[in-house]
Amino acid sequence: MDGPGSRVAYAIPRTVGPAVVRNRIRRRLRAIVVDLDRRPQGVPVGDYLVRVSPGAADSSYDELQRYLTGAIDALTEG
Repeated sequence: MDGPGSRVAYAIPRTVGPAVVRNRIRRRLRAIVVDLDRRPQGVPVGDYLVRVSPGAADSSYDELQRYLTGAIDALTEG
């Protein structure tokens, strides 16, 4: 699931919604990380904590993908 040498943890507080909503977001984020790792540059090696705000409950897969991709790309640019 995660790139070689990288680990990803997800912090999804109860304020995001009930367990069904939090689990759906977690599954989406895991799938996004797998997709990001398939890119030529992959996911940079490291430990990541993805913290989700309550607004994520209303976000689509594409929106979550844009946010997470932007965050990972910003790490590699710096």
